Amino acid sequence: MPMPKSVTKYSNKNGVTFTSGVDRANYTIRELSRAALKDVAKVLRKKMIAKLKNLPGMKKNKRLYKSTQYWVRKKETDLQMGFKHNTWYGVLQELGGNNQPKRSVLRDTVFESVDDIQKIEAQYLSAVEDEVKAKSLINEEGETGDEQNLGT
Repeated sequence: MPMPKSVTKYSNKNGVTFTSGVDRANYTIRELSRAALKDVAKVLRKKMIAKLKNLPGMKKNKRLYKSTQYWVRKKETDLQMGFKHNTWYGVLQELGGNNQPKRSVLRDTVFESVDDIQKIEAQYLSAVEDEVKAKSLINEEGETGDEQNLGT
């Protein structure tokens, strides 16, 4: 969806004209929030893969890049991160089970990165005041992350 028109004019009987840019502001805030979530997800995914590589037998494993993903949902404007289905090194090591201890890689990575998350969110949401900066930060492409080039 492209950015809505900036001005909606309302006139009353006395000749007073009101100018409203609410639609444009709402769109900008929503899209900046989504862009910030995408950058947060990229940072968290990169840190999570680095932690997973330190596990036994996972140093040169390329499946890590395909199994860890994030989804930024457009309607809900939220972020979901996780592992693909049936990856023993993903779900079973996160939650424990099948003779695997609980390692909580995803959870610990998020808790350790709260300061980074706040910095990224603040950077994007401070751009609300500057329209040109906001347009440059908004990227309306895909919301699913499964980048292959993070490890190379």
